[in-house]
Amino acid sequence: MRVPVSALAAVRAWIAARPLGRRPDEALGFTPSPSRLPLPLYNSRIAAGFPSPANDDIEASIDLKEHLVQHPAATFFVQVQGESMTGAGIHNGDLRVVDRALEPRSGAIVVAVVDGELTVKRLKVEGEQVWLMAENPAYPPLEIRDGQELFIWGVVAHAVHSF
Repeated sequence: MRVPVSALAAVRAWIAARPLGRRPDEALGFTPSPSRLPLPLYNSRIAAGFPSPANDDIEASIDLKEHLVQHPAATFFVQVQGESMTGAGIHNGDLRVVDRALEPRSGAIVVAVVDGELTVKRLKVEGEQVWLMAENPAYPPLEIRDGQELFIWGVVAHAVHSF
C-alpha cells in the first residue's frame, strides 16, 4: 500500500491498534453479519405520476443484503462526499455499494485512487487512453497521463440514496 509520507505515522499507529485477522474485514474490526432480514415486497407498483388505488398484497420478501451484495467477501460500503456524480443519481451523503470482484470496464462507475487521492467517477477507456469522467458538467474529465498512478479499488454496484 502506498501512503503519503505526511500520513505515515498516523497510518502505522492505526494499523498497530487493529488486531490482525485472517480476512481484511476482521483486521478492520468488522465482521459481517450472516443473518438475514427479509422485509415485505408488495405486489403493486407505485405510480410516480397519477395515483392508483391502494393494494396491500405481499408478493414476496426481499433481503436488501442479498439484493445489493453479490460477492460478500469483496463488497464494502462507502459514503459519497461531493457533487461530481449527481448526473448518475449519486448525491452527497449517499452510500455506495462497491464490489471489488466486478471487472472494471469502460462505462462502469468505479472507486479509484489517482496519485493517492480517492475518487468516484465513470471509467472511460479508448485504446490505451484512460479517463475518469464526472457526471456533472461543473467537473472536467480527469485524463490519466503517463507518470500518474491509477488504482481501481472497486466497481460501484449500487447507490443508496437518502432524502
